[in-house]
Amino acid sequence: MTTILNANLVCIEFILQVPANLSKPKRKWHSIFTAVYCSRTFSSLIVKSPTPKQIANPIPRSSSHVSLSVIPEKSPFQIDQTTLIELVKQKNIERLQKHDGVDGVASALGTDTKVGISGNAEDIACRHEAYGSNTYKKPPTKGFFHFVVEAFKDLTIMILLGCAAFSLGFGIKEHGPKEGWYDGGSIFVAVFLVIAVSAISNYRQNRQFDKLSKVSDNIQIDVVRGGRRQQISIFDIVVGDIVCLKIGDQVPADGLFLDGHSLSVDESSMTGESDHVEVNRTQNPFLFSGTKVADGYARMLVTSVGMNTTWGKVISQISRNTNEQTPLQARLNKLTSSIGKVGLAVAFLVLVVLLVRYFTGNTTDENGNREFIRGKTKADNIVNAVVGIVAAAVTIVVVAIPEGLPLAVTLTLAYSMKRMMADQAMVRKLSACETMGSATTICTDKTGTLTLNQTKVTKFWLGQEPMEEGASSISPFLVDLIHQGVALNTTGSVYRASSGTEFEFSGSPTEKAILSWAVQEMKMDMEKMKKSCAVLQVEAFNSQKKRSGVLMGRNNDDTVHVHWKGAAEMILAMCSSYYDVSGIVKDLNDKERMKFELIIQGMAASSLRCIAFAHKQVPEEEYEVLEEKKKLKEERLTLLGLVGIKDPCRPGLKKAVEDCQYAGVNIKMITGDNVFTARAIATECGILRPGEEMLNDVVVEGEEFRNYTPQERMEKVEKIRVMARSSPFDKLLMVQCLKQKGHAVAVTGDGTNDAPALKEADIGLSMGIQGTEVAKESSDIVILDDNFASVATVLRWGRCVYTNIQKFIQFQLTVNVAALCINFVAAVSTGEVPLTAVQLLWVNLIMDTLGALALATERPTEELMEKPPVGRTEPLITNIMWRNLLAQALYQIAVLLTLQFSGESIFGVTEKVNDTLIFNTFVLCQVFNEFNARKLEKKNVFKGIHKNKLFIGIIAITIVLQVVMVEFLKRFADTERLDWGQWGACIAIAAMSWPIGWAVKFISVPEKPIFSYLKQRK
Repeated sequence: MTTILNANLVCIEFILQVPANLSKPKRKWHSIFTAVYCSRTFSSLIVKSPTPKQIANPIPRSSSHVSLSVIPEKSPFQIDQTTLIELVKQKNIERLQKHDGVDGVASALGTDTKVGISGNAEDIACRHEAYGSNTYKKPPTKGFFHFVVEAFKDLTIMILLGCAAFSLGFGIKEHGPKEGWYDGGSIFVAVFLVIAVSAISNYRQNRQFDKLSKVSDNIQIDVVRGGRRQQISIFDIVVGDIVCLKIGDQVPADGLFLDGHSLSVDESSMTGESDHVEVNRTQNPFLFSGTKVADGYARMLVTSVGMNTTWGKVISQISRNTNEQTPLQARLNKLTSSIGKVGLAVAFLVLVVLLVRYFTGNTTDENGNREFIRGKTKADNIVNAVVGIVAAAVTIVVVAIPEGLPLAVTLTLAYSMKRMMADQAMVRKLSACETMGSATTICTDKTGTLTLNQTKVTKFWLGQEPMEEGASSISPFLVDLIHQGVALNTTGSVYRASSGTEFEFSGSPTEKAILSWAVQEMKMDMEKMKKSCAVLQVEAFNSQKKRSGVLMGRNNDDTVHVHWKGAAEMILAMCSSYYDVSGIVKDLNDKERMKFELIIQGMAASSLRCIAFAHKQVPEEEYEVLEEKKKLKEERLTLLGLVGIKDPCRPGLKKAVEDCQYAGVNIKMITGDNVFTARAIATECGILRPGEEMLNDVVVEGEEFRNYTPQERMEKVEKIRVMARSSPFDKLLMVQCLKQKGHAVAVTGDGTNDAPALKEADIGLSMGIQGTEVAKESSDIVILDDNFASVATVLRWGRCVYTNIQKFIQFQLTVNVAALCINFVAAVSTGEVPLTAVQLLWVNLIMDTLGALALATERPTEELMEKPPVGRTEPLITNIMWRNLLAQALYQIAVLLTLQFSGESIFGVTEKVNDTLIFNTFVLCQVFNEFNARKLEKKNVFKGIHKNKLFIGIIAITIVLQVVMVEFLKRFADTERLDWGQWGACIAIAAMSWPIGWAVKFISVPEKPIFSYLKQRK
């Protein structure tokens, strides 16, 4: 006894020593543990005499233990966050059973498994506080300073800064701090201005991408709250929520399987394993955030959100790459590099010529004295002169290298992305913006894209008779079977707050139409029906089989029945009999089958989607076989009835289709509907022209296309306008054939099975409303309103991006050619560069940033749709652009060289004023030429200019800044003030670029690129 007491006292003494470094909450836990331990120790020392009853019935005692559940103070929940995380993460069924299974966890979280959480503000706030929100920590976004540093890393900028530092140092040394800082200081200011503008542009573009990524991450999720199924943002999901999952959905949080059928999940994003994992209530009820539903449907209980999920920990380490380089940017970088090499060669020649002229004594200062005399000129003066020559050469490189091209692309893409968002198109991959401009074929879905997705049952056939009066004229036995077939074989739901309120239907448009018809016309009570039957097995709908089935047992008589629903001709093929109006089963022979086929064709020709219902009671012995095979009965069924669902075409669709066709883009409709419905819709929306609908090669079925030989497919693929009864594989096959024929293909898709075709296409367009998360992730652009007119808008924007880049290339190359030629000729002939480093940097700023902003933000025009698509291999600089830019560049070179050599005598001015005239005329020529660049082919360059307020604003800013440069920044810009007459002369010379630009457009040029002739000669 003493030994036990001593041992326990030693333990107690050790426990009572509270470590000083413990936090306040941990000290509390230490105190609780000490109290529990001490009480147990002392109680164990009290020895009670056993009672006679205890002696008579000795019961072996189990080892005692103390269970502590870590629940936050005042928490209404009976389970803590750590337990929930471990429960799902470890996939431990035994541990789940200790919490009384999924129902026990739901109860601990205050969730009713039928009606969900209450969802009021207080409840949501309480769950946020206890378990956190469904948001992820992202790596910090790049700040403005990051882009400033990036701009500094540019090699030409670094060389210029070095030259500016030398110039500043020698200037101060020679002329003193008061006068000597102007040359070097002005270069510094000009360089910093270029850096600031570049950094601001890149920073704004980065912010734009961040905003877009937030929008693309904001997925809408179906949840059950207060007994009502509703859509909420993925960010609003809380622990305890019941989430409804279907094929193609992303699992929004970690959780447990509540109920559902045939659920299999793609966990490759988490595990890397491509095999789908089956999830069910008994063996594997664990669901992980970020995984995708591959098949089936289910309801899940959310157990962890945000950073507490496994996916949250992964995604917090991933930063979104906004430095994606598009094909056009890659081509422009190549062009920039080529022009840069020419610029470097010219700059090197200028450097050599100027150095040779200086050291051979051929250069003079302002007073006419030789600048370099061997043995007499000071070393400081020599270094200063050499630094000035190097700065001039480097500045030529700065002007020669069109650094504005990548900036122009970035600005154009960022601007077009923002505007496309307003036009219901969200760009997920930058390259899609420009690639869409080259699209030659668009393969589009029918449902929801060409049609409104506002479906309604307008026809109902029972047997071979159309029913107009609903349930009242039909046998009650048949009505009951139809109720079963609708209520149990659906992924949709019906909600009604109270008996006086309207019904709310959720699910796919087809499901909603059928449920609405069954409840309102056929007087179905969905809750009552679900309670009277038990679902035994489900085969979920997918776009390949085009049907869904359910095996159910009736509670009142224990009989087992199978119900099928799907594409009418597919269900008809599974039937051997049918019910007539009175409920009598009749044999479905060939003659009767033909009648049903004509009914289906008649509905399809009226643009109705035809859905059939079939039923069969399954004998007990057959049920046991089916249960083992996990299959449903698929043959010798009895046809219950047919419904025709109307989905009207979208308003304005015909014009959008015509616009695309006029622009040289082929529209192909690929649909799962039968050939008659497909033909009717295609004719209605203008994809098929009158007289084409009956041509065999124009309208085909998916199976027929699939069975062609590869050679036949390649021959016929371009003629096909409509493909009916197609599977996702057929869509993929068509995309591959079109690409092999050299087409740039855009594809629309909304289902999980469309993912391969969306990835294979040059531009994948997924649907924002009906599209699954798998389809959206495989696409390049999400069409937010599911409307084909938005696809046509994307096409227009794609062409606009490409044309805006071409406008800027023409504008910039004109400046480059003119500046290089003038400086080179002047340097070689006179040994002086007429445009100083600061002046050239100012021109660079006008070209690169302000020019890019002005020309990159032009909106799409109707004339863009008047031309055929631009081939992806066609040169960026077309013959038309060469004609325009060479005419302007030659004019500028001629005028400015005339001013260089004869300006002083023509205007009777000093050399300094003449240099200012050259600079001013050169800048104003660019301002006027900016108008010419607005239209590459059209003669009226002012059309629509009032709509682009940014262009007008930039022109005004450029002119104001130029006036300031010439009139007020004499020392900084190395200029002299000009009088009114000289300003008038400069403007008149520059304005001549307008009539020249107009006149030169009368010169026709061959379509074949100039350089292709040179290649042939080689």
